[in-house]
Amino acid sequence: MEIKDCSFVKSVVDYKTRPEPALPEFAFAGRSNVGKSSLINSLLRRKNIAKISKQPGKTRTINYFLVNQSFYFVDLPGYGFAKVSQQEKVKWGKMIEDYLVNSRELRTLFVLVDALVGPKKNDEQLVEWLQFHQIPFTLIATKADKVGVSSQRKRAEEIGKMLNLSVSRDIFFYSAKKNTGRDKLLGQIELYLKNKR
Repeated sequence: MEIKDCSFVKSVVDYKTRPEPALPEFAFAGRSNVGKSSLINSLLRRKNIAKISKQPGKTRTINYFLVNQSFYFVDLPGYGFAKVSQQEKVKWGKMIEDYLVNSRELRTLFVLVDALVGPKKNDEQLVEWLQFHQIPFTLIATKADKVGVSSQRKRAEEIGKMLNLSVSRDIFFYSAKKNTGRDKLLGQIELYLKNKR
């Protein structure tokens, strides 16, 4: 798949105010500073379309990007950031849950996990919640340049075990720094577009 054009459309705090027209959506979720914005920028080959911040917890809205005039990338707020108040965490949690449960156009949720650090407790909770609600998700191990190519298969098995996932589930390794894994992930997005949820 070739990315021909992309643009930021809007930020929302309520899924009901999502952009029109309704198009297929690919959402991205992960812990604060897992590399979500970097991955979106790398996929779209646009340096700062998704804002990157050294300060965790910067994405506080649901951000929509129109890609190839035919589908949306949806950047969800990062979770697990300690310096945010409990009230704010609850608010973000509800906003994300409402979006995931009610989005009829969601093809998959890309769950991002740091390839080196591995999944944390809130990643496990998210995956359990997604399975319970039967929401399709795809795992991406970010910052893959920190894990040697020869070690990736073993690391994928370890991450899968930590999240209680079946051995057959694919985990995509991606390095936004080196753009490795980009073609494979775009190919997967193309497959999801052909197969309706």
